[in-house]
Amino acid sequence: MSRTVKIAGVAALAGLMMTVAIVAAVQPDEPAPPPPFALPAEAGQDRLARELDRCATLTMPDSGCEAAWAENRRRFFSQDEGAAATKHDGSMSPSAEGAAP
Repeated sequence: MSRTVKIAGVAALAGLMMTVAIVAAVQPDEPAPPPPFALPAEAGQDRLARELDRCATLTMPDSGCEAAWAENRRRFFSQDEGAAATKHDGSMSPSAEGAAP
């Protein structure tokens, strides 16, 4: 590689670095956005979270855990007491059939 090409490459790199430095110096500093507020958990949600944490460590079926997971699914999908899980004729909806236990 010739000496002229090396000098041109170094000059281009130096020019790019100067441009970045100037842009960084000219832009006004914006304050960091405030952290999101943590909403206090309701007593029922806190109890459900503790139960789900306990159930995550179990290896055997537990009726309390099954109820907690069902409640968590209901809250997640915001279903009314099973009304959305069944159709008017009593058959299961496709979303309820594919729900994980």
